Amino acid sequence: MGPPDHFLRALRSSAARGWSGSRPISYIRPRWVCPSCSHGQSKRWSTTTSSGTSSSPAKPFYVTTPIFYVNASPHVGHMYSMVLADAIKRWHVLRGRKALLCTGTDEHGMKVQRAAAQQGIPSKEFCDSNAQKFRELAALCGMDNDFFVRTTDQDHIYAVQHFWFMLKENGYIYESKHSGWYCVSDECFYSETEIEKTAVPQTGKTIMASIASGNEVEWIEEKNYHFRMTALRDQLLRFYEENPDWIVPRAKMNEVVHWVKNNLEDLSISRPVSRLDWGIRVPDDPSQTIYVWVDALINYLTKAGFPAWAPGQEQRGGWPADVHVIGKDILRFHGVYWPALLMAVGIQPPKQLLSHAHWTLGKRKMSKSLGNVVNPFFAIERWGVDTMRYFMLRDGGIENDADYENSLVFARYEKDLRSMLGNTLSRITRSARWDVAEAVAWARAHEHKTGSRYREKGWAKLAEQVDATPRAMAAAMEEGGPNPGVAIRAAMELLAEANRYFASREPWDATKVPDAESRNKIVFHAAEAVRVAGILMQPFMPTKMAQLLDILGVQPDRRTFDHAVFRGDLDYGVRKEGGKLPKGKWAALFPPVVPEELDSA
Repeated sequence: MGPPDHFLRALRSSAARGWSGSRPISYIRPRWVCPSCSHGQSKRWSTTTSSGTSSSPAKPFYVTTPIFYVNASPHVGHMYSMVLADAIKRWHVLRGRKALLCTGTDEHGMKVQRAAAQQGIPSKEFCDSNAQKFRELAALCGMDNDFFVRTTDQDHIYAVQHFWFMLKENGYIYESKHSGWYCVSDECFYSETEIEKTAVPQTGKTIMASIASGNEVEWIEEKNYHFRMTALRDQLLRFYEENPDWIVPRAKMNEVVHWVKNNLEDLSISRPVSRLDWGIRVPDDPSQTIYVWVDALINYLTKAGFPAWAPGQEQRGGWPADVHVIGKDILRFHGVYWPALLMAVGIQPPKQLLSHAHWTLGKRKMSKSLGNVVNPFFAIERWGVDTMRYFMLRDGGIENDADYENSLVFARYEKDLRSMLGNTLSRITRSARWDVAEAVAWARAHEHKTGSRYREKGWAKLAEQVDATPRAMAAAMEEGGPNPGVAIRAAMELLAEANRYFASREPWDATKVPDAESRNKIVFHAAEAVRVAGILMQPFMPTKMAQLLDILGVQPDRRTFDHAVFRGDLDYGVRKEGGKLPKGKWAALFPPVVPEELDSA
């Protein structure tokens, strides 16, 4: 069964206006949607959020960032979402899974329309320029994204209009007059209990504003289309109850449940073209533009291949998404609107939302209007991409906001990266008194003295921590909800133990370590700790950890999670030439940095 003729005529008409491209939409009914479904349908899903594994062997692990609004240039908050999602994807690749990462830009809506008008340029031209900045940031911060979606892309427009038809066919769309307090900045309506009268500090003007965001609202009365979201209240609440870890952290899940119980109402999902003409047209009503959040949320489906899912192959593009990485300020859209929309058309919701906190500057949320944003391009130029990734993933907040200061970046660089990671690597690899390749060769020839049967104090303790660290990091990244900060701390604790062990054994002192065998034991155990830590830290600092493993002489095919065990690789090490490293090779992994002026911006 295909779509009705009036819908196909509407799509052709829309294409003629330049909104849907030149090729026809293919209508493929998802096999789980009953043709007779109505807005009273009930369906249950099981979401597995703790293992990170797919329900089907053909399904890749699929992680997304929010798509970033192009009304302004990116700041470090956007970069944090990018590197957080990237670290999650890279972690699962390290674990041997096929993984996909999607990022991109949200380009429709009133804010973009107004911003373009203020600059006196067409909206598409404005979007092209700002979307490129986000694309460049993704590349600069080392993001290994498979997709960069733009909501002005033709495949996305197809997906949105197709999704609209499915909502309408299932009885979830109706036309009605709507009135309420609308916030252009937040692109949503607020109820009377969610707004307050306040004064603008700069002007003293009294306005009505959202309590949550502080942004101004205006009273709107108009005729538009609505989504029967209230018909899904019980289904949403049952879904939350059956999937208590669906939103991380748990406190955010509690917020969503409370809102659905107390504030849920039908959602206005279109705007008159007379007020908003920059967006995707309602397929069978050119006088209406589809609400930007309905448009934006569907991007996650677009790059998963929707709507051209062949029966039985829906998961090949990654859906359902394993993790949506989002900022806490867009939780309602993803935690309420998104699952409701998906339930209405019979598509399984994503497996998990990771709602991270904000980056602040001087304990205040970054805002372009306040002039307190940190330019990520300048920050990367100043500190290097891997240093910035480490700092943001190590100290960025999942539950609580984190403050950005250059002095804090410098402190992490000096204490963690130079003194701990870089210094431990240098102590093992740069001495003329021993050779890592010889120590590994010794271990290969003396398995009984380094294997599980060999349990001399000190050596055994370090070997056991080498084996325990991958398990601890896997738990941090896969159980409950991904937390790179906890995973990174486990790796750094291993390096700290290796440093303590090495310093206490003093292999450089011939009076305490007089023979080559004892020295090789010490060097091998410490080198194993650094090798395993380097493998496990690849998702967080891919460039620097590749250099570290190069310095140790670890072959590219032996840098997987399976090799991250004690004695997991007995064929590495870079031989020296006359007691020295090869000429001109291996400068300091983290060279000294002159902090200059450690300002906050």
